[in-house]
Amino acid sequence: MVIQAERPNISHKVPKARRDYNSWVATETLEDYALRFAPKSYRKWSELLVANTAIGGISFLALEAIGGSLAINYGFANSFWAILVVSVIIFLTGLPIAYYAAKYNIDMDLLTRGAGFGYIGSTITSLIYASFTFIFFALEAAIMAQALNLYFGLHLAIGYVICSLIIIPLVFFGVTLINQLQLWTQPIWFVLMVIPYICVIYKEPDALSNWFNFAGNSASGAGFDPLLFGVAATVSFSLIAQIGEQVDYLRFLPDRKKGNCWRWWLGVIGAGAGWIILGGAKQLGGAFLASLAVSQGVSLESAKEPIRMYLAGFADVFANPEIVLAVGTFFVIVSQIKINVTNAYAGSLAWSNFFSRITHSHPGRVVWLVFNVAIALLLMELGVFHTLEAILGLYSNVAIAWIGALVADLVINKPLGISPSYIEFKRAYLYNINPVGFGAMLIASAVAIASFLGAFGDFPRAYSSFLALGLAFILSPIIAFLTKGKYYIARQNPYFLSNNTYSLVTCSICTQDYEQQDMAYCPIYDSNICSLCCSLDANCHDSCKKTEANKYQPVFDCLEKIFAAKISPQLSKRLLKFGIIFSLVSGAFGALFVLVYYQSISTTIEFSQTDYLRFLLLKLSAATVMIIAIGTWWLVLSEESRFLAQEELDKQNIQLQQEIKERYAAEKALFQLTDELEKRVEKRTAELQNALDNLRSMQLQLIQSEKMSTLGQLVAGVAHEINNPLSFISGNISCAQTYLEDVFNHLELYQEQFPNPGAKIEEDAEEIDLDYLKEDLPKLISSMQEGTERIRNISTSLRTFSRADTDSKVKFNLYEGIDSTLLILKHRLKANNKRPAIEIIKEYGNLPPVNCYPGQLNQVFMNIIANAVDALDELNQGRSYEEIESQPNRIMICTEVNPEQTSALVRIKDNGVGMTEEVKAKIFDHLFTTKTVGEGTGLGLSISRQIIVEKHQGKLECNSVVGEGTEFIIAIPL
Repeated sequence: MVIQAERPNISHKVPKARRDYNSWVATETLEDYALRFAPKSYRKWSELLVANTAIGGISFLALEAIGGSLAINYGFANSFWAILVVSVIIFLTGLPIAYYAAKYNIDMDLLTRGAGFGYIGSTITSLIYASFTFIFFALEAAIMAQALNLYFGLHLAIGYVICSLIIIPLVFFGVTLINQLQLWTQPIWFVLMVIPYICVIYKEPDALSNWFNFAGNSASGAGFDPLLFGVAATVSFSLIAQIGEQVDYLRFLPDRKKGNCWRWWLGVIGAGAGWIILGGAKQLGGAFLASLAVSQGVSLESAKEPIRMYLAGFADVFANPEIVLAVGTFFVIVSQIKINVTNAYAGSLAWSNFFSRITHSHPGRVVWLVFNVAIALLLMELGVFHTLEAILGLYSNVAIAWIGALVADLVINKPLGISPSYIEFKRAYLYNINPVGFGAMLIASAVAIASFLGAFGDFPRAYSSFLALGLAFILSPIIAFLTKGKYYIARQNPYFLSNNTYSLVTCSICTQDYEQQDMAYCPIYDSNICSLCCSLDANCHDSCKKTEANKYQPVFDCLEKIFAAKISPQLSKRLLKFGIIFSLVSGAFGALFVLVYYQSISTTIEFSQTDYLRFLLLKLSAATVMIIAIGTWWLVLSEESRFLAQEELDKQNIQLQQEIKERYAAEKALFQLTDELEKRVEKRTAELQNALDNLRSMQLQLIQSEKMSTLGQLVAGVAHEINNPLSFISGNISCAQTYLEDVFNHLELYQEQFPNPGAKIEEDAEEIDLDYLKEDLPKLISSMQEGTERIRNISTSLRTFSRADTDSKVKFNLYEGIDSTLLILKHRLKANNKRPAIEIIKEYGNLPPVNCYPGQLNQVFMNIIANAVDALDELNQGRSYEEIESQPNRIMICTEVNPEQTSALVRIKDNGVGMTEEVKAKIFDHLFTTKTVGEGTGLGLSISRQIIVEKHQGKLECNSVVGEGTEFIIAIPL
């Protein structure tokens, strides 16, 4: 169970409705946990394999295209230093992002949620990230289409379609297939990428010098110009969002442990922030190849195309132009497939995250995969490659403001304790909007875009990207300090860090099992809910977070103060919704028109055509804005109608719930009454059962006591009757022996005095064999003496076994009790016509005398050993005499003192049939027996346990295995 945090005061509960997903969504290998963190069960790849897959994602030739475009437009010095400085900044900003994403196994969107942007705030950043993926998908597919155009003569428009469609099936099965694709293509791609540079430097030593002096179209030539450097840096800064694609794979890293610590850090640094090391090198390589292509006669416009760059490089590798074109085309295709599977995969995740929160619907990642590719195809058809700098320059200002605010929260706010130390990404515990990151990003991007468009002059325009980064980085901790960090967590989840186990918990909505970190307690449904179902729920209206702490968020508080007295509350809500939706939609259309405009003027030659096109686009934009405004207002009203209908349904639902509660209360009262009656009956039945059990116990004790008393009296009487004649015989034997010795001595004296006794005496001596008689008669007397001693020992043992216990314990040697018991049972141990004799093995330790009731202990020994004999007899049933002899019957008796020197232990073990668990559970019950009717009253173990446990405060335990035998362990305190 997930530990439930403090429950908010919810006035009513919403009935649970099971959510069933379509097959694509339910198959998690296809979805790759798009809306949640990567659980341990899906992090089954090694650190090096994950890192290799992430590194494979930076094979994109847009890096070379950006480097070549910067070198052509701004010259060597400006492009070189812009790429170098921006690469260092991207590395520093990417390091904390990669670390937190790998540590908490979450993607860029979930990381943004918990690092200052809030649940809905991160939705905007999902759009930014999605824009990055489809822009670069379009650029990469356009580059591949250019290669296909050169090699096959395929028209670019058709090439764009082909280069888009071939990516979809490769991304369909998610990260598993991408892993294999990157693994197998990595060596080929790396070799083909590096070999042109080696051959060019070897065969054309002047190529580097030509690059250092390359001016392109730069107004400053090959020299350095601060303004051109800033513009070039703004374009290069557009790559800062690439860290999002890297952490899409780094979240699959295994947990960091002692054994994999260095591999884990190598993956985080090398494949995370370290992507820019190879990325920066590829940009510089693109600038170098662009200068090489120009030196070989390629036009400045065509030299920006990566296929032209690498054809110039491969010309120094292969002498045959056809091989150069074939290898160059193959390299471009491999590179672009490697990167576009990553772009498409990351874009599908971003769109899935965005629309699931806006629409509360999740049709599946594959749907958004097609959507992302379709947008990229539209951009390609509009000629995105020809407006590369304008698009990337505008985009980079927004992207870097996002990354700057995010990094500031990770490296400043969290160490200072303003932000929570962990990453909370679940909707159930987050505010929709956190002004810390979201506000810092909006302000920084707005100022940076205004600067980029020239609102503040040339210098701020050139350095708009640095302005966006600096403002976002500074504003984030300032806003966090002013708001005291209270907009990070809407309601506490104090058990987040303690729920670090990987045990699975079932979601009450979709009934799927997820790890604890991905679960939350929902007070609306009064049960556990997974983060995906929580994101898709449209009925709760975030009721779990409507506490005093978040009633008045800053934006709504300010609007309420300004407009409360002037506009009705209903109209103000409508206007607010209208403003938000209108801004988003019109902004999207505006960006599209700007894209069309830049693309058109870049391919238009005469001024009059450009002026006419601008006028046409302005009129078209104005008409579109009017249509958008009408459509937005209709959308607001329809949404409001739907919301009112939902409220009415909720009211009826509440009434129905109240009626159900009343009926439930009546049913509960009836149930309680029935339950009370049942408990009374159970109590009275239990009392009667106790009385019956006590009666049975007393009956058993009486039977056992009477049996042992009768046996004791009989044994004592027999011992007494034997003892009297035995004493008489024993005493007379010694006298007889003395008399015989005297007679023999007297006879010898006669023989000495009368050596010739006469013939008659000699005949009689010979007839009675006098010599043998003199020799054998002493032996006969000695044998009679041994027999009387043996009878005396038997008598002593009988008296020991039958001794009556006193009211208090006495010192008793346990060996005497065991031996006397064996003597009583000796007739049962002897061989018979069914089996050989039972072998008794004694392993006696050095036991001191024990304070006990000897007679009662003898009774225990008698019961256990008699049961052992019965078990052996049962084992021998149906077996031949030869089979029994091959496996002798044994009873082993061991005594010892336990290691703590507190108890004397007696172990009695047989190798009989053993007991099942069912029989073993009942052996200490009153009157329980395994014998047939008429063979006995029970096993005698119930009274034995009472003697050991109640009378002697000891223990009686039983170990038994079917077919191996049974062992009883008696522990008597010393």
